[in-house]
Amino acid sequence: MIPWNNFLLAYLVLFFASAGVRLTLERLNASRIRKEGGRVPEVFRGFINSTELVRMDRYNLDKIDFSLVESVTSRGVFLMIVLSGALPWVAASIDDVGFVWAGLIFFAVPALAGQILDLPFDYYRNFVLEAKYGFNTMTRKIWVLDNLKSLVLGVILGGVLLGLFLLIVNLVKNSWWIWAWVVLVGFQLLMMVLYPTLIAPLFNKFTPVENESLARRIHELAERQGVAVGDIVQMDAGKRSRHTNAYFTGLGRIKRIVLYDTLLTSHDEEEIIAVLAHEMGHLKKRHVIKQVLLFSLASLVLLYAASLLIHWQPLYRAFGFTMTPAYVGLFLAGILWEPAGFFLSPILMTVSRTFERQADRYALSIAGKADPLVRALKKMARDNLSNLKPHPAYVRFHYSHPPLLERIETLERIEREAPRAR
Repeated sequence: MIPWNNFLLAYLVLFFASAGVRLTLERLNASRIRKEGGRVPEVFRGFINSTELVRMDRYNLDKIDFSLVESVTSRGVFLMIVLSGALPWVAASIDDVGFVWAGLIFFAVPALAGQILDLPFDYYRNFVLEAKYGFNTMTRKIWVLDNLKSLVLGVILGGVLLGLFLLIVNLVKNSWWIWAWVVLVGFQLLMMVLYPTLIAPLFNKFTPVENESLARRIHELAERQGVAVGDIVQMDAGKRSRHTNAYFTGLGRIKRIVLYDTLLTSHDEEEIIAVLAHEMGHLKKRHVIKQVLLFSLASLVLLYAASLLIHWQPLYRAFGFTMTPAYVGLFLAGILWEPAGFFLSPILMTVSRTFERQADRYALSIAGKADPLVRALKKMARDNLSNLKPHPAYVRFHYSHPPLLERIETLERIEREAPRAR
């Protein structure tokens, strides 16, 4: 066990504070669902009935209960590993294998432990919880293959990125954080290019959209909005889940549109066009570029902070390390950031929700009426068993999109007020 000290106690206070807030938010969300008690919101009346709403509520309550068990277990095991003194022992055992290899091994040990711990939760999530409500469609073979592919990709991509970081730290010394930031941003941009063409096809099959009328209408919409569209493909998402989605990919000028096959079977053409108009709103408002810039700025600040921490001897002693290799300092900076960063998540979520509202307004301006997007959002809410009235505090910390009920009410309000504005 690690000897108790003031810095460790301060970290534990931060750790338990973030864990406590997370648990409180989950309970508030559950209480909100129970309090609403199957009352169908006004805008959903005639679209879903009380029986369907009860099923939606049960699904969300089951997800909350599962999340609580998963969170308490994973955080408890992580804390045991940190406090047990196992990590200082690992660092001492690999001291003679070279800096870069030692760093890779050191990071791999807790990462592998986390992957192993997550497997039973992931299995339960898919084959018990999601299956209970008719969402899961994957076989156990697909689940095993997905996990193996993810592990191999994680080892390769994560190993390459971390290896470059460690190499830079070892060679550049004081200004390593600047070069590491350049590598990190470059890696992110590279993944935006490689993911749709090399990585995503490892998991799903992408084929041209079979509905020629829909494809033609999408091309016409994109041309009117000045968006260069290449392929319009459908993804066989239905072999894993009945959840629906659509998105744009591609870093360059020409974009690829991906439609879940589940979306194509559950929505009509007007609704799909409205969903894609929303996605075009993100492109026209340059939200992707803004998000990349925000990520770049945040990562630069964090890497600079890490460059200061890895030279701070009390940090190592606080967690039981007698040796002070920089890779240990990077790991410790990361575990300090995790609970601290949680309290900054409302800022990022607020920015994301703002972008989503702007994209909704853009879609409305294209269509000239709210009905197609409203219908699409209602179907998504019903088909995905969404929580129609999440607790406001939970939304602030966890929702990258405004709640569906809020989005629908806003769209309808804007449409009602539009004639007055003219």
